[in-house]
Amino acid sequence: MKFELTTDQRDFAASLDSLLASADTVGAARSWAAGDHAPGLKLWERLAEQGLTMLATEASPVEVVIAFEALGRHAVPGPWVESAAYLPVALGHEVEGIATVAVPPHAPWALDADVADTVHLATPDGLRESAAGERRHSVDRTRHLFEVASAGDAPTDRAFDLAVLATAAQLLGLGERVLADTVTYAKQRRQFGREIGSYQAIKHQLADVRIALDFARPLVHGAALVSTGSTGDAARAVSAAKVQCADAAYLAARTGLQVHGAIGYTSEFDLSIWITKIRALVTAWGTPAFHRSRILDSLVTPTGSGSA
Repeated sequence: MKFELTTDQRDFAASLDSLLASADTVGAARSWAAGDHAPGLKLWERLAEQGLTMLATEASPVEVVIAFEALGRHAVPGPWVESAAYLPVALGHEVEGIATVAVPPHAPWALDADVADTVHLATPDGLRESAAGERRHSVDRTRHLFEVASAGDAPTDRAFDLAVLATAAQLLGLGERVLADTVTYAKQRRQFGREIGSYQAIKHQLADVRIALDFARPLVHGAALVSTGSTGDAARAVSAAKVQCADAAYLAARTGLQVHGAIGYTSEFDLSIWITKIRALVTAWGTPAFHRSRILDSLVTPTGSGSA
């Protein structure tokens, strides 16, 4: 299958990337991590004006993937998966303001409940509004997680699948950004009289990341094309995309740290924003083990739902 974005989709991607490139997303992420939501909320308003919060109900999953890859590439903070992917599908309409949701057992915490206008809980019987409890800490300091009293495991339905797909797209964008920044650094950093990027060992590591990301991208786009329903094929496709994007982004993070050296481990260096978010999203909306199990189940019983 050959997949290409339409002219409108390419224009949308370019417009969104231009908007985020001109915004101080790193500053917004650092402020968000420190509890100052003002810069992030201003950015949220600008993105909402561009229609990001209505993509799940008014556009196709392909546009959702385009948007979330850009959000990942620029490390935009906030409960975007919850407000712009899961909840619009689960509720059947665009979310007003900022909302978050806990979907146990695979997304048991309510992300950024401290800034959300409404907090939802997914239950076996559907959605209901809830209250946030004690805060839990994430390796990604921009992700403020809050406990919500569970009422049982929520179903892995179409809303869940779109949230998984959006997270996979975020991971793809995060991995692409880490690779790009690492390549730039390797061209600038000199050791033993030459740029470190000229050494074959460095080239091979970066090439491995490029290959992993290139293998992940078709799975994301393929999953977007079949994500119009909650069939076993859609569930299998989004799980495959999540697994591959998580693996590729994590490889990008590990390689980025190795190439940058000691400075890559410091929170003051911007690379930390992307690598900690990658680590958090690898297990967000279902662990790799869960998604591999779901893929296996769908292959063994192809007429089933593919859920574990």
